[in-house]
Amino acid sequence: MTRQTLPRAFRVAFSGLWQAVKRERNVRIDGALAVVAIAAGVVFRISRIEWALVVLCIGAVLATEIANAALEAVVDLASPREHPLAARAKDLAAAASLVMALAALVVGLLIFVPKIIRSRGL
Repeated sequence: MTRQTLPRAFRVAFSGLWQAVKRERNVRIDGALAVVAIAAGVVFRISRIEWALVVLCIGAVLATEIANAALEAVVDLASPREHPLAARAKDLAAAASLVMALAALVVGLLIFVPKIIRSRGL
């Protein structure tokens, strides 16, 4: 394989991101939840460190979901018929996405629940 230029590498990467948004339901769901988290961050005026955590979680969840989709595509290509190892690989990749999403949820709860409680005067 020939080495590609940096601008071409970015074009290919953005093309992959666009494909993920267009074709992967979970990427769209995660993107919508990211918008909610960003809006909540603006509303509750979270700190820089909290913003850093929110942005890192958004990036990690989306990256994990995209990697999961890529692995599923490769498994489907390599094993068009059902196979226990193919199913295991897909299940493990989906589990990685779930673990990252749950970790991001916990971070979101730790950041936003106290702010919601304070805003309600509880």
